[in-house]
Parts: sequence; structure tokens; C-alpha cells
Amino acid sequence: MARRPLPRILSNGSAQIARSRELARTAADSATDVLHPLITISRGLRRLATAGRRRWADTPKDKRGPLLFLVAAVVLVVALVPYGPLLAVTSVMAAAAWHGRDRGPAEPEGPDESQTQRLQSLYDALVPYFSTPDDPTPLYVHGGDWEQTFPAYEFDGTGRVSHLVVRYPAYFTDGEADSRARIEQLLHAKSGRGREYHFAWDEEGNELTVTVLPPLPTDIAAQRFVTSPGETVLGFTDPTQVHRTLPLSHGEEQRDVPPVVWRTGPRSTEPHLLVMGEPGSGTTTLLRSIALQALQYGDVLIVDGSGTGEYACLTGRDGVLAVECAPTSAVASLEWASHETERRLITANRARQAGEPLPDDTRRPLWLLLDRPGALAHLAAADGRPDPQSLLQVPLRHGRAANVTVVVAEQFDSADTLSDAVRQHTRARVVLGTASSTQLEAVLGARPHTTPVPVMAPGRGYARLGTGPVHRLQVPATPDPHDDATSDAQRQAVLELLPPRTTPALLVKQEQEQEQEQEPVA
Repeated sequence: MARRPLPRILSNGSAQIARSRELARTAADSATDVLHPLITISRGLRRLATAGRRRWADTPKDKRGPLLFLVAAVVLVVALVPYGPLLAVTSVMAAAAWHGRDRGPAEPEGPDESQTQRLQSLYDALVPYFSTPDDPTPLYVHGGDWEQTFPAYEFDGTGRVSHLVVRYPAYFTDGEADSRARIEQLLHAKSGRGREYHFAWDEEGNELTVTVLPPLPTDIAAQRFVTSPGETVLGFTDPTQVHRTLPLSHGEEQRDVPPVVWRTGPRSTEPHLLVMGEPGSGTTTLLRSIALQALQYGDVLIVDGSGTGEYACLTGRDGVLAVECAPTSAVASLEWASHETERRLITANRARQAGEPLPDDTRRPLWLLLDRPGALAHLAAADGRPDPQSLLQVPLRHGRAANVTVVVAEQFDSADTLSDAVRQHTRARVVLGTASSTQLEAVLGARPHTTPVPVMAPGRGYARLGTGPVHRLQVPATPDPHDDATSDAQRQAVLELLPPRTTPALLVKQEQEQEQEQEPVA
């Protein structure tokens, strides 16, 4: 069936709405200009009436009679004098206009001397990058004027640039990453360090917009996020990057914050996640936050390579299959996870061939969380056992069809221990903590459009889902409740999210398998 064209009201409705808003704004501005004298006189009359009422209230009661007699005499004289009422009305209107004028200090129309000097220094610093000797009408010249190149600018309370629009010549190679990086580094240094800048390149209009980003909130504690099954909140970002907000509770207050949502499941294009960072950057906090969200709909198997007991609060909880720290038990659990993935695939295939719905045990999500598997690789090699990462090939390759999700967290100093399967199949990436541009590009596959700050708060970094944009990220505070340094509010928030303590499901399955092996053959 041929598709019918959309009605004009739907095809060009946005343009008509924008045009209507512009006309309404223009009409409002014109009406304000026309009615400005009337508004001023009305404001003055109100101020005169308020002053008269205040004067009458301050007058003692024994003197109010003579005051009324004096006012009546003045009114009578004005009424008897020729043109008296007209002169009185004119005097009152003049007084109202005088008292109703805008008494605020007039704002300067342009930048002051210090701001002009700062803009001129920015212009002079960009001259070597935006000018060539062969340009007959150069936009940037030594000793030139900055007004033609900076059409919009704003300054903060400290006198530093907070917003700047830079025009550059069309022959500048804005399509090359190295050329962009040089300009961004220069503007970052000249505009003031210690702040994060966002750079938006308009290649068609030959304009660069520089904006100072506010710091991301670090006081968001772990809580139940309003998400659907298959959605995991990695953290929170800028409102200009995503078109969705989540209602969060901060004490007694409620606020909406834009999240970075990672979607998993059979229809996900990024079914597995890789987290990189320095020690103390918050990688374990992110895995703990993911585990608390995953336990709401599925089962979790945790392999803690660091062995510091960061996941002890999850041991024996409902839905937590196991929390492994030793190489032997970690290899055994991952072998079970590999066989479980194969079993799910076979069971789902048989159900589809028979035309039956998938069994519940294949639709329940299974999460494999590995924190620092490189540390276990050395211990396993010393014992002559295989690398635990070698057992992730089946869950990584077929995890999306089997509803199995793998999350790996590793530090930069052990990045060379990551297997090729982990590097190839983890399309969702997160980098936490301080990292160089080379490290960010190596992990994320692209450089962020912001300048990193020298010191980052724990849980602060960048995230990229597949081939999408790079987002600033702040992980919700999910500390270990058994840590003495944890505040009472954050400890209570994590304890409220923990499921009840039960026997691990993996131990139950192992006991059932042992019982089946011990049964005599009839």
C-alpha cells in the first residue's frame, strides 16, 4: 500500500510554531515600547499613593484634623483658580512620571576595560592558527579588531569568559581532530584553567561555541530509579546531552536529573560494558550500583579480583549467585556461566522450533560482574589454571541472545591484561577518574567535546554507548555499607536497596547436581 503524504500541518508545523512565537515576541516588544510611558506613570502613581498612605499612618491622631483641613483648602483654591484643575493634573502626572522612572543603574552596553583586554588577548592568540599569508581579506591579523570574530560573549562574576562564539575562516581544517584539539587547548588555557569547557563546532557556519559547564552533582545517593526492565542508569550528565530526566529524591527534596541510561537485553546494540579508571576513581562503586539495579529483575554473579571485600554486603542475598574472590572458585563459577549460556541458547532454540514461548529460566537476566580480572589472571597462571577471561568468550559472543550481560572493570595499569574478546564485544564504555586525551580516545573511541579538569571527584568521568556521543558522567554514590568511612545517610540508602539474605542460588544448583551424581543408577 502506498504511503500517504503527511498533512502540511504535521510536516511543517514546527516551522509555523517557531514563526508564530517570533511574531508574538515581536508584538510583545512593540507593545512594551508603545505603552512604556503609561507603565511609568502607573508605577509613579502607585508609589505616590504608597508614600501618602505611609505619611498618613505616621501622622499623630491629634494632627490629622488640621491636615485634612489644609488639604481641603488647597483643593478649593485649585478648583477656583483659572485652569487650576488642568495644572493640578499636569503636575500630578509629571510627579508620577518622575517617581515611576527606572532607578536601577544603567548597564554598560559593552565590555569593560578588563573584559576588552581579555577578548583582545584571545584574538591575538588565535591569529597564528586562523590566518595565512595568501588570504586577501584576512579575518585574523596581528593588531586586528576582535569585534568581527567574537559576535557573542559572556563573562562570569570573576571576570572570566563563560560563553564565547568564535568565527573562523572557511579554509581552517575544522574536520581534522588534531586541528580542533589545538584550538580547544588554546582556548582552555587562555580562558582560565580549572573549569570544564564544552566546544560545539558548526562546520557549515564556520563558528565555534565555547561554553563553561557547571559541575555535575555529586550528592546523588543510590536509590530506586524510575526505569523499565532492561535499562540501567550508569550515572547522570548534562541536560543538553540527553532528552530525558529521572525524578530523584534528595532528602526531602525532589528534582529531575538527566541520566545516562544503558539498555541491555536481546534488542540491545551494546550488550556488554567495559569500565576503566585509576585506583580510587569509582569503578567498584559503579559495579556496585549496577549490581543493585540488576538484582531488581535478574541474577548476579560477581568475581572480585581485588579481593578487598568490596562486595561482601551482597554475599548470600536473594539473586546473588556467588561472590568469588579466589582464582579456583572464580574459574568454576565462570565455567558454570559459560555452560549456562549454552544451555539457554539450546533451550530457547528448541522452544522456538516448537512454537512455544521461551521458558522463564531463559528470560530472567543473568549478569556477570568482573572487577579487576587481570589480578586473578596472574594468580591463575601461577597455579597452572586458565585465565578467567578465557571463559567469557561464550557469554560475550552469545550473551545478547541468551539474556546474559557481562560487565568488566579494570585499571589503566592492567589494561594490557584484557583479552581480545573483552575488547571486541564491550561496545559500551566508561572511563572514570583523571585520564589523558590519548587514554580517553583509546577506550571510548572518540575524544570528548569537553576539557577534563585536573582533579575529578570519585565516580566522575565519561561514558559512550556504542557509536553515540561522549557524555560527561557522575556515578551515584553507592559506597560499601560495611566501610567505616561511609556516612550514615549513604549507608542506609544502600542497605535499603539490598535484597533479603537467602541461600545463593548457585550453591543450590551445585548441591542438586551433586545429589543427582550420587543417586544410584537403576
